[in-house]
Amino acid sequence: NGADIINFSFGKSYSPHPDWVNSAMEYASENDVLIVNAAGNDAKDIDSDSHKSYPSDNNSGVEFIDNLITVGASTFNYTENQIANFSNYGVKNVDVFAPGFQVYSSIPNGEFAYLNGTSMASPNAAGVAAVLRSYYPKLSASTIKKIIINSGVMMHHSINKPRTEDVIGPKAISKSGKTVNLYNALLLASLTKNGK
Repeated sequence: NGADIINFSFGKSYSPHPDWVNSAMEYASENDVLIVNAAGNDAKDIDSDSHKSYPSDNNSGVEFIDNLITVGASTFNYTENQIANFSNYGVKNVDVFAPGFQVYSSIPNGEFAYLNGTSMASPNAAGVAAVLRSYYPKLSASTIKKIIINSGVMMHHSINKPRTEDVIGPKAISKSGKTVNLYNALLLASLTKNGK
């Protein structure tokens, strides 16, 4: 329908036809569409074969598209509790984190409420992508993805792994170990040449 950015707030553990979804994501990639994907809310390592999350840009261990960014949920705490205790994580399959805890959001019938979930975090990252694309329309989807990941702010040096007693470093929880940051993303985008 002409969208440049699509938010996927799915994060489910099963897909009846992943080949159909993969084909659609490849079509989006061919048309320079950025997909922003919620990691899911099961407090699981989605790198594990027993805890896979769909949709994913990883097919049999190979990243087959470069236009999908997967987002976990962070809290407003810069402490060991920076990752929301429900958020999925994974060094291979989660790219970055974004605010997804106690996010003031619209709900049906003109109401508002504080909501939790990677379905709150993913739209936050999609919003950063939308600002970047509006100011720098020549930047490709894959470049926007790289900018969002590279310009994030490093998370707290020790992180409580969701729903465990384990304390790990931020690089052990996602590819980047960062949370999204719009200001930094705009600065990095301003220095990016020729859409790459």
